[in-house]
Amino acid sequence: MNNTVARILFCLILALCLASPVCAAEIAQGKCVSYDKDKKVVTIEEYDLSVSKEHKYGKPTGKQAVIDMSEALYEFEPEPGHVLRIAYKVVGNDKKAIRIMNLTKQDLMKK
Repeated sequence: MNNTVARILFCLILALCLASPVCAAEIAQGKCVSYDKDKKVVTIEEYDLSVSKEHKYGKPTGKQAVIDMSEALYEFEPEPGHVLRIAYKVVGNDKKAIRIMNLTKQDLMKK
């Protein structure tokens, strides 16, 4: 029985060690400023995390982020003015999107 418990613990620890680098993604949220369909690049004005009644997704910080979305999963194409939440990884000096959620379209679909 002790041998079985040790094997299970070893497998769990191994699974956690292998999964941790996959879960390491950065998150950016903000309003879409521009979207280049040909280059698959989106520019957002980032929001902070202070949510209030007047700032449902956070306050604008004034910083812009350019994110490559050529390999990203997304359901709705970004449009200028829409609020996006983007999970991305940093590769060198570039930000490569993994998943893009269009919060504006999701809110419209709830209605």
